[in-house]
Amino acid sequence: MADIIKMPKLSDTMTEGVVAKWHKKVGDKVKNGEIIADIETDKATMEFESFYDGVLLYIGAEAGKPVAIDSLIAIIGKEGEDISKLIGNSEKPIATDAKTEAAPAKEEPKPEPQTQSKPKAEIPATVNIIRMPKLSDTMTQGVVAKWHKKVGDKVKNGELLADIETDKATMEFESFFDGVVLYIGAEAGKAVEIDSLLAIIGKGGEDVTAIVAQEKANGTAATPQAETAKQEVVAQTTTAPAQQTTSKPSVQHASSNGRVIASPLAKAIAKEKGIDIAAVLGSGDGGRIIKKDIETFNPAATTAKATTSPATNYAIGQESFTEENVSQMRKVIARRLVESVNNAPHFYLTVEVDMENAMAAREALNKVSDVKISYNDIVIKACAAALRKHPKVNSSWLGDKIRFNNHIHIGMAVAVEDGLLVPVIRFADNKTLSQISAEAKDFGKKAKEKKLQPADWEGNTFTVSNLGMFGIDQFTSIINTPEACILAVGGIRQVPVVKNNMVVPGNTMKITLSCDHRVVDGATGAAFMQTLKAFLENPVTILV
Repeated sequence: MADIIKMPKLSDTMTEGVVAKWHKKVGDKVKNGEIIADIETDKATMEFESFYDGVLLYIGAEAGKPVAIDSLIAIIGKEGEDISKLIGNSEKPIATDAKTEAAPAKEEPKPEPQTQSKPKAEIPATVNIIRMPKLSDTMTQGVVAKWHKKVGDKVKNGELLADIETDKATMEFESFFDGVVLYIGAEAGKAVEIDSLLAIIGKGGEDVTAIVAQEKANGTAATPQAETAKQEVVAQTTTAPAQQTTSKPSVQHASSNGRVIASPLAKAIAKEKGIDIAAVLGSGDGGRIIKKDIETFNPAATTAKATTSPATNYAIGQESFTEENVSQMRKVIARRLVESVNNAPHFYLTVEVDMENAMAAREALNKVSDVKISYNDIVIKACAAALRKHPKVNSSWLGDKIRFNNHIHIGMAVAVEDGLLVPVIRFADNKTLSQISAEAKDFGKKAKEKKLQPADWEGNTFTVSNLGMFGIDQFTSIINTPEACILAVGGIRQVPVVKNNMVVPGNTMKITLSCDHRVVDGATGAAFMQTLKAFLENPVTILV
């Protein structure tokens, strides 16, 4: 599915922007983090990077002409994808993919720029207010992942001020002004609404108390950050804690949420020399990769990757605990799970599967397959085949209607450090076990490295969650709405079984289907489970 890119709000006073230059043209391939345009605001010209991988299908903003905030400026998707519905309500396109036919829509008058209500407190000419920018089209709030300046520090125009985490990526945020940081109004790690007060920059010595008070009265000021750095992980004990010493590495790997943090010049030199910039260690502020790092890069020196983990300090007889801020990923997971549990009436169906034939089939397949096939790959393939026979299970609840999906996209739950990601194996019923295995391994690696793109986790019609490798015999999963079902897969156990009226050793596996009763009835779910059980107990039938 194509992704829409809208004119971002890159400064607090910005009501429209100008694409000073397009670095890509329609038909060009684009990668996540690659610069696609230079956008001129009312204060500066900034590089604008893509959040997506794909092909530039449409350009809706002509270079040099002003465009209102949130206006459509580009569409990125798969080559030849039909985007006529996406641009149907937009103004006449500047350019479109030759393979995409889209009739120009009627021109609509441009909306008048909305004037923001300004605080009544008088703002000195030397004082500049910085607000949380809107860095993506779907962003409603952001998190300052890290401040690169503190109160009292000098800052120059174009100098890195903070790293801001959006709902899609972590981006560098530069200062538009020269001066001194007088106030920081957003604590690192905490979510802040769009247009909320981030910081105040002045010449130094100005009294900003009245400005901050007015911002709080307007509801746009967050809790101020103390001038001394506050630890994100707090340890409390009943007695005086021992002094802790931390060693800050002089060289850090410049990656945050899978996005490499590097200067534009460093990126350009790395591209010219054919260097994978993700493998470079940055020596700049906050691990930022700079020109020097590319010029002195030695691939052999980076083969041993340093890993650090927070030390656990505790003492016998003392009560203690640690706290850490909730990540954006965990917030989204929590919200979606609560919505699913509260809104979808779950019921559960469990069957025990004889895995003797599946184990023998896997052993035989791995002798001829180029990639090692796992039991989870077999389960995914079996689910795809069973869903083709039971389309009602491959459905979605949409409130006033039920969508029965003709395509089968199976989500594969992957545990990562911050929570859970569900990359999607698309058209799983049309893929071989080797293809599924290769794709699953690639997704698993990307998920752990935080390199998955939005297109990788969207569109699943059914999900498989497997905890068997952790020694779990049986469990239930929460439905990944709007899907109707999710399958929980336990581990293979060696147990006594009855065959031909005799008790013999056997290998079994329990699988549990969580169903949304609004969509799937008990008999429908049971029929699906019987078909799935038959496929797993005799895997050769999947190929028929």
